[in-house]
Amino acid sequence: MSTSVDKSFVEHFQADVHLQYQQMGSKLRNTVRAKNNIVGATTWFQKVGQGTAGTKARHGKVPVMDIDHEKIECALADFYAGDWVDSLDELKSNQDEKAVVAKAGAYALGRKTDEMIIDALNESTGAQVVDGSAGALDKAAVLSAFEKLGTANVPDDGQRFAIVSWKQWSNLLAVDEFAKSDYIGDDDLPWKGTQAKKWLGTLWMPHSGLPVTAGGVRTAFWYHKTAVGHAIGKGITSDVTWHGDRAAFFINNMMSQGACLVDAKGVVAIQSLES
Repeated sequence: MSTSVDKSFVEHFQADVHLQYQQMGSKLRNTVRAKNNIVGATTWFQKVGQGTAGTKARHGKVPVMDIDHEKIECALADFYAGDWVDSLDELKSNQDEKAVVAKAGAYALGRKTDEMIIDALNESTGAQVVDGSAGALDKAAVLSAFEKLGTANVPDDGQRFAIVSWKQWSNLLAVDEFAKSDYIGDDDLPWKGTQAKKWLGTLWMPHSGLPVTAGGVRTAFWYHKTAVGHAIGKGITSDVTWHGDRAAFFINNMMSQGACLVDAKGVVAIQSLES
């Protein structure tokens, strides 16, 4: 067999990995600010403060808001997800082993993307926290977090997101205002699907990767899209190489990305006990 792999095959494989990553790999990358095609090991996200309007005298100068500007540094890191596909194994299976590896690689990189975003969200803990660690997530904790977002002037513009654990999602199903059509209408019932739902002007999603302490205290996050930055130096690319000495293909998927907390005021951490 040739020592090289046909270019069109590699391009097709890479397209499959990219599609899998887009569709199923990461839940959170579309919920935060994104910068693409970053050159270098770091980039910067702008954090802009609030302005104040004022009056002016006739023919006088327009007052200057003097908005605070701050640059938040975001470091990128390289990640890899590779595996072997034995040539003869493909003859013994009725499925495309390379496609299986493509999905596995895309999901692995997607989980890494979410992990970086969650780590950035977790940096906000201490700024705005709802401490419900004595019991399960309930309506009172949610309303307390809702108040904190409003007090911090976090925009209610359809770009708020909340991620909770699967246990916390189950707890929310016991809240009538979250789970009953009398309050939210038939279209937003969580029983129709567990991927996401709208509630309180926010898209809520269950996620399996949220931080938890040894004592079982889980932290969920309610945040605005602009509060976290996601930098992409290189999107997912794939390399497929034939190794004659192993009679196998080595398939490597890789990416260069980073995430950072831009504005802690735009994030509320909600803690609850999972038993």
